Amino acid sequence: MGTSLRCHGWFLVHLALIVLTLGLLTSCGEEEEVTEEVVRPVRAIKVADADRLHQSWFSGRAQATQQIDLSFRVSGQLIERPVDIGTEVDEGQVVARIDPSTFQADLDQIDANLARARATQKNAEAQLERQRILTERGHQSEAALDQYIAAESEAKATVGAQQAASRRSRLDLEFTTLKAPFAGTVVQTYVENFQDVREKQPIIRLVDDSRIEMEVNIPESLIYVIPEITNVVAIFDAFPDLVVPAEVKEIGTEASETTRTYPVTLIMDQPRDAKILPGMAGRASGKGTEDTTDQIVVPSSSVFSAEDASRSFVWVIDEGSNTVSRREVSVGSLDNRGIKVVDGLSAGEWIAISGVNRLRDGQTVLIQPQ
Repeated sequence: MGTSLRCHGWFLVHLALIVLTLGLLTSCGEEEEVTEEVVRPVRAIKVADADRLHQSWFSGRAQATQQIDLSFRVSGQLIERPVDIGTEVDEGQVVARIDPSTFQADLDQIDANLARARATQKNAEAQLERQRILTERGHQSEAALDQYIAAESEAKATVGAQQAASRRSRLDLEFTTLKAPFAGTVVQTYVENFQDVREKQPIIRLVDDSRIEMEVNIPESLIYVIPEITNVVAIFDAFPDLVVPAEVKEIGTEASETTRTYPVTLIMDQPRDAKILPGMAGRASGKGTEDTTDQIVVPSSSVFSAEDASRSFVWVIDEGSNTVSRREVSVGSLDNRGIKVVDGLSAGEWIAISGVNRLRDGQTVLIQPQ
């Protein structure tokens, strides 16, 4: 009996030790899970110098500087369309007409009404003048004079209304003729002669291809140098041996949410040896000036100060370990392109450009290229 109790006691002690050991192991595992580092996604760019722009080509597609679907501002039957696809027109040239007879008849009727209204007004003015004299001499009451004043005012208002109607009708008659707002080429026709057309219905499509535009997408790391590039050139797939000089027309201020690139519009004259048509695919490149070739400019959001406000830092990301390290840099001027880095960074390095105040040395991050 005593031996049985002792065995039972040892069993309970062993069981307690096992439970305690499992509890300690579990708590250690939970502690390890709590202290496990969270990888932080960060927006980042690869530092680039202006010379990289000269080494890169950016795809784009030709488009006309001006293009428009021309339409009438009144409805009617088309009776003339002297242009076809490929016709080159001058500014102000007639490209289509609709039947003006109804509009001319309306204008004639309104002008006749206007003539009668003017005659009525003239008669009312003469009567009013006579009645004023009679009233001044005491041969007529003021109440009677008021009736003639009202009649003259009504006749004058009728003339004003008819004049407005005449101007409107005359405009409608002018709108039966469709003219080219600029010199260009007809690239599409939508209706044929003797069809009934409605106001604002497209009649022809006109493009101005005397100059050609091309939109290319520039990475965020290079957009800073675009305002100062020179020697921009474009090459189109249809004419691979033809180099077309171009210039920057417009720089977009908002990056694409998917590619984080900025749209840049180039413009160029038509070359003598070829005809660049809207829709042709091509590519473009440019070179920075001598003053910008060796510059490194980074987004202002990537530079921060620590304890000493006179010192500037960036977070450099090691591509091998995906960890960040704080590095001091010497900065120069700040403009709409970003901050110029004089010393401390090299082209090809990755730096964080968002959330810089929430990072710490050695932290593991997930690069989100921009």
